[in-house]
Amino acid sequence: MKFHTAIPEKLKPFYDSELLAYQTEYSNENLTKAWHHLERAHIIGQKYPYAHTCVHWKMLQFGIKIKSRKEVIGQIPRLLFGGVKSFVGKIPVGNPGGANVPPLRPFPIEQELREIFINAGIHD
Repeated sequence: MKFHTAIPEKLKPFYDSELLAYQTEYSNENLTKAWHHLERAHIIGQKYPYAHTCVHWKMLQFGIKIKSRKEVIGQIPRLLFGGVKSFVGKIPVGNPGGANVPPLRPFPIEQELREIFINAGIHD
């Protein structure tokens, strides 16, 4: 079993960029675009406990902002268990992290994100 901890330095700028884009779109009330960047940050950071938990925290806050009971309720278990699953390497690769998708279902990763992983030397 492989234990994951901190997000690799080569991957961190892409994760940070998605969170910055999220914050910019969120501040401008472009909520659909903001959510898209949160999902991308989730996919990039989901193998790493802190990054994974941070995104679920932001998703919970987003759910509160848009007054989505489903998102708030769906994020609570993801927030509590997502980081633990990351730590032990048991994540559904490509899952965008929202309450609108099953929490344990893997998803295909879009080509642009796959290239980010490849260029960062992240392979499974």
